[in-house]
Amino acid sequence: MTASFRRSSLLLLALFAGSLQAAPAQTPHQAECAVWQRELSFARSVADHDAAAFAEHLHPQAVFGVSGKPTRGREAITREWAGLIDGSALVLRWYPTVVTLGGDGRTAYSSGPALYEDPKTGAARLGRFGSVWQRGDDGVWRVLFDDGITPQPADAAAVQRFHDGHRASCPAA
Repeated sequence: MTASFRRSSLLLLALFAGSLQAAPAQTPHQAECAVWQRELSFARSVADHDAAAFAEHLHPQAVFGVSGKPTRGREAITREWAGLIDGSALVLRWYPTVVTLGGDGRTAYSSGPALYEDPKTGAARLGRFGSVWQRGDDGVWRVLFDDGITPQPADAAAVQRFHDGHRASCPAA
């Protein structure tokens, strides 16, 4: 084998190997913004009454209600949330106000307010949610853990503050 052939072969091998490497890791801010958008998409799945989209946001082994009686697994959570997803039990809206990336770059925490409205009476309650997200090998962020605080009755001014606080885009770094 000639030296020229070896160099050419090594160059081609290096180029091929480089094309197989994963995309560059996101900066912490980029990853946090990706989770921010994913959280908004998750909330939109409920607002749109889309059970399939809701389930797609869940890690297969997700756990909801972690501080009480937990519900485990994507299918069980989707079944339990059916009345929230279709809007018959409650109309639920939420959005993130905080997203923080974990040191491993694959785990993130999101939190924000949640508005619960009774579809029959219109009575409103406000609470907060906290979710832990995990980025899968496919690069998609999915909820691994979710919980919240017990919602409290909310007057019209509190409901308006909830709506006024919604940000559709990730805050600047």
